[in-house]
Amino acid sequence: MNNHQRHLARGFNWLGSATILAKVIDFSTILAVLLFLTKQQVGLASLVVSFGMVIEALDGFGTSDALVQAPSVSRLQLDTLFWAVIGAALLVAGATLLAAPWIAALYGVAGMSAYFLAIAIKQPLVGAALIPLANLNRNLQYERIAVINVCSTLAAALTRLALAAAGAGAWAIVVGYAASGLYTLIGAFIASPFLPGLRFRAKAIAPLVRFGLRSATSNVFEQAFKNVDYLLIGWFYGAAPLAVYRVAFDIAMEPAMAIGTLVNRTALPVFAKLANLRDELAQALTWSLGRLSVLTFPLMVGLMLAADPLTALLHDEQGHSYAAAALPLKLLAAAAMLRVTTQLLYPLMMGSGRPGNAARLSATTLVLLTAGILIAGVSFPAQTGIIAMSVVWLAVYPLLLFWALRYLWRNWHIGAAAFARALIMPGLGVGVLAMTVGIARLTPFSGDPRVILGTVIGAVALTYGGLFLHARRHPVQSA
Repeated sequence: MNNHQRHLARGFNWLGSATILAKVIDFSTILAVLLFLTKQQVGLASLVVSFGMVIEALDGFGTSDALVQAPSVSRLQLDTLFWAVIGAALLVAGATLLAAPWIAALYGVAGMSAYFLAIAIKQPLVGAALIPLANLNRNLQYERIAVINVCSTLAAALTRLALAAAGAGAWAIVVGYAASGLYTLIGAFIASPFLPGLRFRAKAIAPLVRFGLRSATSNVFEQAFKNVDYLLIGWFYGAAPLAVYRVAFDIAMEPAMAIGTLVNRTALPVFAKLANLRDELAQALTWSLGRLSVLTFPLMVGLMLAADPLTALLHDEQGHSYAAAALPLKLLAAAAMLRVTTQLLYPLMMGSGRPGNAARLSATTLVLLTAGILIAGVSFPAQTGIIAMSVVWLAVYPLLLFWALRYLWRNWHIGAAAFARALIMPGLGVGVLAMTVGIARLTPFSGDPRVILGTVIGAVALTYGGLFLHARRHPVQSA
């Protein structure tokens, strides 16, 4: 294994473990929070947080990616960029508060605009953490980033749960989302202290801003397509159906989103160093795909197998079941496996100095998803509409995957065969997983949802153990 693959392996091991731990924490507390909230409250909070995630993509205007890929950065640039980012974040926060009443009027939800105060407060917090986190990424300090991720996720999850138990309603989810910015800021400054100097020279950061604006366009489009379904489902069907869809989406797609963050943080600095070394870049890319698949595929297949018993056990504050989320969950979990295979294109494009390509890919995804979801919203009522919108996710990604394979061959001479080889072991693992659960369901005790759920969890754990043991005994060799 070469030096760059060792950096990738260390990043995946630390950030991958942190991501799994953070998602376990997040997932378990979300399930607990559902017990204290009505579907209407969950749907309202989902709408506000979806807008918040799109708004947050504007913070820093992409200069975080610019910092990570830049060959060198001066102290003057860091000082100037810090104040520029804070100023931009305050402008975004102000615009958010001004737009809040208009958004509430668009959805016809009384009192919705008040929740955007928490979204506005988060923006300068996230902006202030940008440079410390970028410095950690530049220096490949994955261990510290992992600790920040886990600690901030745990603190935000506990905040959300405590507020829900105290009767805060939709505020519990919204404040929990905003509080994650504060906890990340605290962790970032502890792990990578940065005290900005009182100086500002716009010319010093002009190259970073030029790159960043193109990167920010990609980030905004990416967050838009990640949340366009929430925004349109809330508009077409209202808060309660959105809550059912959100449960399915969070369970299935949130792990994929977390892995996407893992991809960008781990692979971007390594891909940037290999941008002019085509063979080594191809090795790093296919190695990353194999490790991503190992992290993702067993979990997604496990969720598909556990969807019915899991959603049958979930209830809201009024005792209403979330069983209607089972089929959307299965469809979205299948889509998530395709999604992670295209996720590597973003750090590849950013690391090789092509943020415009990343922006166009995100824009294309946004257009396809929006068009499909609009057609589904107009054509189907709420009960079947959320299923149709889940099908849209599953239909879009094969098209994007085909485009991705053509792009990689045209620009990097990386063929489909290299990708197929990277997916052999994850494919065998999920095949054994599905067979094991299928056999277990033939036993007399398989009628109990708790038994099925326990069986799937055990089979997923064994699959992960087998795949990681194989990876340890047979590390990828450099060519």
